[in-house]
Amino acid sequence: MIERILTYGKMVKFSHTIFALPFALSAVVLVQRNYPIKLTDIFWILLAMVGARSAAMGFNRIADAKIDAKNPRTANREIPTGKLSLNAAAGFVLISASLFVFASAMLGKLCFYMSFPVLAVLFSYSYTKRFTWLAHLYLGFAISLAPAGAWIAIAKDFSWQTFLLSFALMTYITGFDILYACQDTDFDRNEGLFSLPAKFGVRHALLIAKIVHLLSFAFFLSIFFVFDMGMIYLTAVFVIGGLFVFEHSLVKPEDLSHINIAFFHVNSLISVILFIGVLSDELF
Repeated sequence: MIERILTYGKMVKFSHTIFALPFALSAVVLVQRNYPIKLTDIFWILLAMVGARSAAMGFNRIADAKIDAKNPRTANREIPTGKLSLNAAAGFVLISASLFVFASAMLGKLCFYMSFPVLAVLFSYSYTKRFTWLAHLYLGFAISLAPAGAWIAIAKDFSWQTFLLSFALMTYITGFDILYACQDTDFDRNEGLFSLPAKFGVRHALLIAKIVHLLSFAFFLSIFFVFDMGMIYLTAVFVIGGLFVFEHSLVKPEDLSHINIAFFHVNSLISVILFIGVLSDELF
């Protein structure tokens, strides 16, 4: 059973939840300034995050099963290798989506009603690379719903301020997804799939990723002014800026061998440092 659970975890890359979760928790820290918060709220937000992301990744693996089987980089994934059947993956998606909807319902009617269009956005991402090279931006948009959702879960209302967190997350995700897609440039072209590297070439894609991450840094910085943050948060922002610079120094048009380091290690640090900065600034 443990092996089976680990297989499902590998399929959806459960460890990658760390990219978006700190943004959602940062929204919780900021919204509690004006709205009361309970431990049960945090519990249901965490379950909603896990359910939504697991459902989205599972659905993506099902939608891309044939494509993954052709790509040498992804051919060893769980569905192409037969470690998980399509039916087993579909059952996992159904359970994960149900968990998300249930957790959303426990956070209030508004969250419950919004959970269905959110799932539609998350699932539809899997098909974007079949017709648009803006798929990276759509992925960023889909994941950027996390902090907005966490804010609404507590405040029971929208606020333009929280969209700064969402825009920071959207551009952060979009930028490193462009970097990651550079590995599949030739494969995407041969298969008729759409991506920025396939459309404009690796060199131009890397430049666009730099510009997108510059925008992300600007959104991180804007949070300092809009939420009246202190020096601890500002320090965290400049550390994040340094990590963006380091990340892009690792990836060269003629040398993509360090993409995994930039993707898995540097990016996870960025989101964690954001949360540490927000929480520490609020506490101290």
